[in-house]
Amino acid sequence: MNKYENLVLDEERALYAVHDAEIVKCLFDGPADGESALKECRDVVVTDCDFHLRYPFWHAKNTVLDDCRMTDTCRAALWYDTDVTVKNSKLGGIKALRECDDSTLEGCTIESTEFGWYCRGVHIKDSTLKSEYPFLHTSGMVIENLRMQGKYSFQYCEDVVIRDSVLDTKDAFWHGKNITVYDSVVKGEYLAWYSENLTLVRCKIIGTQPFCYAKNLVLEDCEMVDCDLSFENTTVQATVKGEITSVKNPAGGSITADSIGEIILDEYQWKTAPCTITERNKA
Repeated sequence: MNKYENLVLDEERALYAVHDAEIVKCLFDGPADGESALKECRDVVVTDCDFHLRYPFWHAKNTVLDDCRMTDTCRAALWYDTDVTVKNSKLGGIKALRECDDSTLEGCTIESTEFGWYCRGVHIKDSTLKSEYPFLHTSGMVIENLRMQGKYSFQYCEDVVIRDSVLDTKDAFWHGKNITVYDSVVKGEYLAWYSENLTLVRCKIIGTQPFCYAKNLVLEDCEMVDCDLSFENTTVQATVKGEITSVKNPAGGSITADSIGEIILDEYQWKTAPCTITERNKA
């Protein structure tokens, strides 16, 4: 393999289309302020490098980044890539991952607005993420042990599995389809409106007005904290430990909880199908 080591590279397309190469301890920065340093690269291993310049990995294939650092000036770092693995690295630029196929991120610290849009096949493990609008229109995700701070998360996502994670978010899972979350904390407001085939198993759900206008929602052995006005116009099968603050006009199915603070069946309930609501403490 070709090897590039201990270099400072700031030219436009500095290592354009390199292949079968190792890139070690290089700095991509300097007065030339060049973009697209590794565009169109193939079969490349990048180790212990620093990226300060824009668009370094576009149209890359079969690329591994390990122990690398991308600052906030490294915008749109990974776009249109296939089979890219990022390990033990920091991703700090806006729009860090977009339109990629089969991406793996493990042990990463990510702070990137609009992260992970329009991707197919994303595996994230043992990582942290801070992003305002992550994972828009992304499909085929597997997420394990992610600590996430976000706002408008997982909108229009499909075919997602999440395990052992903490999702501190806001309008998560809107219009999402075929999503399963295991053993996780999901905190936010207006969670999962307009979702379809969302399942949460042994999760702690926190926040106002969750799960409205959803189809085929399933909650298995979940806990709901401060969840008022839940399940409006939603078809649901839910078993909940503890109390639900309030339930409003579910559209069908069954809801079982230890207790429910308030059950609201108002003048609009004629629009919904019967829903069986059971409080264990009143049985």
